[in-house]
Amino acid sequence: MDLAQPTELRALLERHGVTVDKRLGQHFLVSRRVVDAILDALPEVRGVLEVGPGPGILTRALVASGRAVTAVELDRTMAPVLSESAPDARLVIADALRQDLGAILADLPSPRAVVSNMPYNITGPLLARFAELREHVSCMVLMMQREVGDRVLAPAGDRHRGALTIDLQSRFAIGKVADVPAGAFWPPPKVDSVVLGLKPNDRVLEDPDGLRRFVHGGFRQPRKTLVNNLLAMGHERERIVASLRLMEVRDDARPAALDVDAWIALRGKLG
Repeated sequence: MDLAQPTELRALLERHGVTVDKRLGQHFLVSRRVVDAILDALPEVRGVLEVGPGPGILTRALVASGRAVTAVELDRTMAPVLSESAPDARLVIADALRQDLGAILADLPSPRAVVSNMPYNITGPLLARFAELREHVSCMVLMMQREVGDRVLAPAGDRHRGALTIDLQSRFAIGKVADVPAGAFWPPPKVDSVVLGLKPNDRVLEDPDGLRRFVHGGFRQPRKTLVNNLLAMGHERERIVASLRLMEVRDDARPAALDVDAWIALRGKLG
């Protein structure tokens, strides 16, 4: 069975009476090149949590590579499909946004990784959940819309930079694994995608959730100045301006101008 061939994928789904559910943002990977790129980005990994396996083209390849795989899938109609395409994978039918993913990872052999072709309609919330798994994994390999990938990778000063950027870059070293054109999926989406690799960095974060809340407030209105956003959070203008000047940051700077270390330093000054 070669699920990289759309005709075989369609035949597999038809055997089990399964159709694509647009409400779940389903676009199934059918590119052997992309599958191989993801496998190559998982050196030494023995246990994999896959979120959103769909019919299992990547699941099948992960199992064939000798890794222990637990797949979390929301669409229960995929259960019989995955039992045929990847029978040696453990399947959990659940909502990944509500499931205890850390507990699932703890049951897998180490080193562990998260792999996901993230549904377009929940990419942001999923990335926020995955960020919380930093202590549980040696890496994550995640596929997302190119637009979201641009935000995740955006350097200081880039207009694509946002609160999600800071949250992820504060916890991980992030790099591009592969560009994925729309034609690598069936049915093809209207946008291209990208695969990113995330490895936990050495930065010590004493209160990552507090930093996340602070940064989200600072980016509440990205086109406004950072000073105005921080004022809206209840901080005093004098302290804000004094802190920024100590950091050699202009009073009229936008939130996207600061790098991760500057955000951490600013929160330390303002509390």
